[in-house]
Amino acid sequence: MHTTSWHSVGPSLDECIKCNICTSYCPVSAVTDLFPGPKYSGPQAQRFRESGQPDTPDQAVDYCSGCRVCNEVCPTGVKIAELNARARAQIAKEKGIPLRNRLLGRNELMGRIGHYAPRLANFGLHNAVSRFLAEKVMGIARQAPLPYWSTDGSFGAWFKRTQKERLHARQKVVYFHGCATMYYEPFIGKAAVAVLEHNGYEVIVPPQNCCGLPMLSNGEFAAAEGYHQRNVNSMAGLARGGYPIVGTSTSCTLTLKEEAPELLDMHSPDVTALKMGVWDIFEWLRELHEEGKLRTDFRPINLKLPYHAPCQYRAHRVGKPALEIMALIPELEIPESHARCCGIAGTYGYKTEKYQIGMDVGEELFQFVREQGDDVTMTACDSETCRWQLEHGTDLPSRHPIEVLAAAYGLYDLETRELTSQSNSM
Repeated sequence: MHTTSWHSVGPSLDECIKCNICTSYCPVSAVTDLFPGPKYSGPQAQRFRESGQPDTPDQAVDYCSGCRVCNEVCPTGVKIAELNARARAQIAKEKGIPLRNRLLGRNELMGRIGHYAPRLANFGLHNAVSRFLAEKVMGIARQAPLPYWSTDGSFGAWFKRTQKERLHARQKVVYFHGCATMYYEPFIGKAAVAVLEHNGYEVIVPPQNCCGLPMLSNGEFAAAEGYHQRNVNSMAGLARGGYPIVGTSTSCTLTLKEEAPELLDMHSPDVTALKMGVWDIFEWLRELHEEGKLRTDFRPINLKLPYHAPCQYRAHRVGKPALEIMALIPELEIPESHARCCGIAGTYGYKTEKYQIGMDVGEELFQFVREQGDDVTMTACDSETCRWQLEHGTDLPSRHPIEVLAAAYGLYDLETRELTSQSNSM
């Protein structure tokens, strides 16, 4: 059974110079006194968590949203977000995990259960009585932007049903869809398949499960390790075979690349093979473009589309490839958000005690969208929970950049989120 280890962040801890830059940039400590800031809950508190030190009050670390802004701005490279995640895992190990956190950490299980009767599941989750009871009994905020199950079936069912229509080619790419695309937003996966096939790639969808990030965020390291290992078992061989593994959920791809291997201290050859083989889909498409292999037969899209690069996307440290690729589309105007965080932070903003904190953090982003004017009809963002938060905070629909790219190829309708008759992916 996995036990929390500080080994991989120990050297990072010693490089903290107490400069307070992380605290000055922290979006959470800026809106609440319940979180004293990354320096205090991270490297400073960590010195009291080492073995042999007396017990110390540590609950404030639970108010860290895990947005990783502190990691981005730290001048000496201290892995503050990882320190905080490990501290939460230690608290969970010692004090147990609330039922609410266990449920929120099991996206795949909840998605699978609901998709068998999606209309009933949507009614059960989203009516006023159930939301009131969920708040009072479970501590899940009644206003929080919980997802809706797809009533058109899962992405996996669609992909299996349309196998005869799929492109078969020498060039192949592996698609990691993630739980949200599988059960809530299958249109994201359809758009991704359409784009990949339009560029001449056969799409492989191997058996896969949740990346484990919701469990990592809620301190369930042992359960997350099992999930990650199953993904390793399923896809490491494909990575070794030279097939790029691309994902449309930037949180999932970051977890496969970095968060799971580092936080869980998993360093086997297979783990490394998968880690090195994973790309965010736009990171990979930008690589194609730089090699002159990306099709640029884009139709004009006359639209002003405010774009927010999520925290998890910035944590990839690859720039903003989605923004770069969308900039190739004629007539598309893309004001770029510089907001620190949307506030939802995965399941963070779903929790009653953190919902308003999440909304206060997100206000910077919501205000940016409002400032773009009344002619704005939708926004764009790479992360599913960030899109749901954006919709919640602005009352505007939000789209994944892969939907925008599919629309520019003439394969997808941005309004209806349906493939067009010109797509091979009907």
